Amino acid sequence: MDFNLTEEQTALKHVVREFAEQEIAPRAFELNRTESFDVELTQAMGRLGLFGCCISQDFGGQGLDILTYTLAIEEIARVDGSHAATVTAANSLGINPIYRYGTQAQKKTYLPDLCTGQKLWGFGLTEPNAGSDAGGTETKAELANEQWTINGSKIFITNGSSPMTWGSTVQCRTGKRDNNKPELTCIIVENGTSGFTTRDMKNKLTWRASNTSELFFDNVTVPESNILGKRGEGFTQMLQTLDSGRIGIAAMAVGGAQGAFEAALSYAKTRKQFGKPIAHFQANGFKLADMATEIEAARGLLHRACWLYDTEQPYGKEAAMAKLYASEVFRRVAHQCVQIHGGYGLMEEYPAARFYRDQRLLEIGEGTSEIQRIVIARKLGCEI
Repeated sequence: MDFNLTEEQTALKHVVREFAEQEIAPRAFELNRTESFDVELTQAMGRLGLFGCCISQDFGGQGLDILTYTLAIEEIARVDGSHAATVTAANSLGINPIYRYGTQAQKKTYLPDLCTGQKLWGFGLTEPNAGSDAGGTETKAELANEQWTINGSKIFITNGSSPMTWGSTVQCRTGKRDNNKPELTCIIVENGTSGFTTRDMKNKLTWRASNTSELFFDNVTVPESNILGKRGEGFTQMLQTLDSGRIGIAAMAVGGAQGAFEAALSYAKTRKQFGKPIAHFQANGFKLADMATEIEAARGLLHRACWLYDTEQPYGKEAAMAKLYASEVFRRVAHQCVQIHGGYGLMEEYPAARFYRDQRLLEIGEGTSEIQRIVIARKLGCEI
């Protein structure tokens, strides 16, 4: 495995970092304070090529490998978790299932606008009573006269109700299997369909400038052809989507940790106490050394998972490891970032507070840390 980046990857990192620092950073505080989703910034990220990164150019994507994609995510997350969440969810949860499982007609219909960032797409999995137990879906879809009729609800859906959202892929219970377990199927539902309503979720601890939604289905009818893949394959599709999505979450964690570390290092070099910068005190120097070391370890796990993915080798265990470790590293780094800032770290005007809040979701979204440990243990042969 070559740890050197290509010239193209280095150039992309530079372009995305410059955009994040010049365009996102000056607006991040106010957008987070007001919990505002910024259409203009999102469309600008689309023009930069940050949507459809790993999708074939035949459908309007960038045709990049997943390592290059994660480098871009790291640079956005280094500045602001909300905008990194918008991009990551759009790529891994919104676009990817349509690309991997959709018909040619579905791909041609949806992917071009999604890959250019003109529109967004949601991933309707989580429900009020089905979080880690994703197989416990209660939303139902009944097929009659070549129409699906959907009833139920979803919650905590990123990009599900923004002004740019076109629709969502919705996991539904469509019957029972021979073993009496639920048959789960993914169905495409466009926003604006009769009976389908969405609602923004506000007052969040984290990712305040990203769009988080509730979805409600009241006798929503869509054509039978809106099925994604085959009937009964929804749960497998969702699990495979989460496997690859964990790479994006790990990239957000590595990038966020890098941003928090840099904020702490900069502050420690300029803040003086007892006549010298606080970075010169061993207690703080050791904190910064540990932070830098753990970030590099997390980045190594992430890039190995990317390498396995890009070389078409099994990567599920490594993706879970990267997501688990990187998200917990970010927690420790964000904690020490606030500690080094002291009282100023508790003030929203400083990025330390936002890093501290934004980290928290990464240990929950796309599989909690507990679920990651189950995934890893089972890959190791443990029957838990």
